[in-house]
Amino acid sequence: MRPCGIFDERYTQDMAILRTKQHWALLVGALILLYLFPLFGSYYLVSFLNNLFITIIVVLGLQIVSGYCGQISFGQPAFMAVGGYASAILTLKAGVSFWLALPLSGLIAGVFGIIGGAPSLRIKGFYLAIATIAIHFVTMWLILHLKITGATQGLNPMPPEIFGFPLDTDERMYYLIATVMLIMTFGARNLVRSKVGRAFVAIRDNDLAAEVMGMNLYHYKLLAFFISCFFAGIAGSLYGHLIMVVHPEQYTLTHALWYVGMIIIGGMGSIPGTFFGVIFVRVLDELVLFASPFLSEAFPWLGASPAAALGLSAFGLVLIVFLVFEPRGLAHRWEIFKASYRLYPFAY
Repeated sequence: MRPCGIFDERYTQDMAILRTKQHWALLVGALILLYLFPLFGSYYLVSFLNNLFITIIVVLGLQIVSGYCGQISFGQPAFMAVGGYASAILTLKAGVSFWLALPLSGLIAGVFGIIGGAPSLRIKGFYLAIATIAIHFVTMWLILHLKITGATQGLNPMPPEIFGFPLDTDERMYYLIATVMLIMTFGARNLVRSKVGRAFVAIRDNDLAAEVMGMNLYHYKLLAFFISCFFAGIAGSLYGHLIMVVHPEQYTLTHALWYVGMIIIGGMGSIPGTFFGVIFVRVLDELVLFASPFLSEAFPWLGASPAAALGLSAFGLVLIVFLVFEPRGLAHRWEIFKASYRLYPFAY
């Protein structure tokens, strides 16, 4: 919020994320509300927010590789699975503390993504999307056929502990997940403002021009892929320890389509757009769950099939509407609102 008449006088002011006292006040208020929410929020809302925050971490990684670097990827669920299984194996079979296993799971997912994605990044566009889908199926096949992953049985990681105090409920895990989400968001926000982030945008806009300017395309694409997998690995570790189950059925290709849809609806190449897209789609999904029983009761002659498919139908319809009428996503509308607020009361 910078109303008309407030200007930056130094470069440090222009580069700052929080620029005014109103920004700081809103941040402090939001953090207080965020951390006090489990004290008055219902179990349903706390559980919903836990899953929402984990999804935000996953989609932030996808936003970096697809929204900023322009590389289409459908491999986020697979790398989320790698992070979840890595954390479960490290804590259950290697005796590693969760607090060490959490960053290691992200690094392992990132290394796995480099190994699988290095050959794929020689291609781009539609062919890269198909290659990431292939990586997903290969990863799932390995998980199902390795004994260390529990094959079809999966693994049951224990809840994290801090000074002997177990985080074994959704309310207790909420503080951990929310804190990690804030840290990852801050890291992503600063990354895209750095030299690396500007290189990603240059490659996305025109890779040939970026290469002529001296950028190593393969290096930056691989770096974007690693960061994306790192975010997915962290989210996979948190999700596995939250529900205390790591199983291949939790990471499907359908989830990859939902994640891509979230950044389209929220806005490609926008960190706030990640939040808009995830919140919009998750709230829509919850509303559909409440509406489905009423649909079956109102139209019993339809049977159970239409009600069961209502979620996917609503998501597909919303995605089409955004692609046709608002291809820049909700983030574009947010920028228009901010611009009009800053110029108020002047019409121009």
